[in-house]
Amino acid sequence: MGDSTKGVLAMAAACTIWGLSPLFYALLSHIPPMEVLAHRTLWSLVIFAGILALQGRLAELPAALSTRRRFLLVALSTAMISVNWFLFIYAVGVGRTVEASLGYYIYPLVAVAIGAVVLREGLGALQAVAVALAAGAVLILTVGLGAPPWISLTLATTFGVYGLLKRWVTAGPVVSVTSEVLLFLPLALGYLIWLASEGGLNLSPGDMALFVASGPMTAVPLILFSYAAKRVRMATVGLIQYLNPSLQFAVAVLILNEVITVWHMIAFPVIWAALTLYSVATLRGPRRAAS
Repeated sequence: MGDSTKGVLAMAAACTIWGLSPLFYALLSHIPPMEVLAHRTLWSLVIFAGILALQGRLAELPAALSTRRRFLLVALSTAMISVNWFLFIYAVGVGRTVEASLGYYIYPLVAVAIGAVVLREGLGALQAVAVALAAGAVLILTVGLGAPPWISLTLATTFGVYGLLKRWVTAGPVVSVTSEVLLFLPLALGYLIWLASEGGLNLSPGDMALFVASGPMTAVPLILFSYAAKRVRMATVGLIQYLNPSLQFAVAVLILNEVITVWHMIAFPVIWAALTLYSVATLRGPRRAAS
């Protein structure tokens, strides 16, 4: 099995976990999002560090942050994924998982635009139309709802930039994500210590069990994503990625019983049409290259 195929399978597995994750975080919706994020960071680091310890690779962590360029790349990646995590937790907690799913629908097209502008990957006519349709869908929601879908736009942009940055990080998948969580740990611990001093850490055993479970829930798909990002073109990453929002959308509507407005009913088909064009363009690319 080639590296590209392994990357595709890893990406599909990561997206399935992410797509079903609203079911998990809905169980923590009674807890402030920042507290959930802080615990998620702490327990993720336990998993990541444990994996590296079992592999005898903890000594590789300093090297991942050893130069100014490496530190800056990891710091920027940390900022992108932390904002992404927080907004997703927030969206699920306040019943806006549909808006979160829209963000991850937009993300593949953001990945195309990033690939074209930054990596000079070719942007064909169909892909250009797909990006334009996505912009039109955002405009429809902005006019219809009276405000831009900021959760959707921020989720799409932060994850798109995160995927780009991962291509430039020289460390392996486990080391790179461990270094990201490690950089965010002081903020997470500082917040939890402050919360404890204010008497705000009265958690039930069930809540603590969920927080511990958030470690592997976070670690496994991130490692898979990091593995895939180094082996698959940005356009292909974007194509597979919308397995995630499809599952999120289904969970939001069928299980979490979120309300869909008429403007969402107009915008989502526009996005799906854009993704259809994008898929056609992406699938045509390899055939043309082979001919």
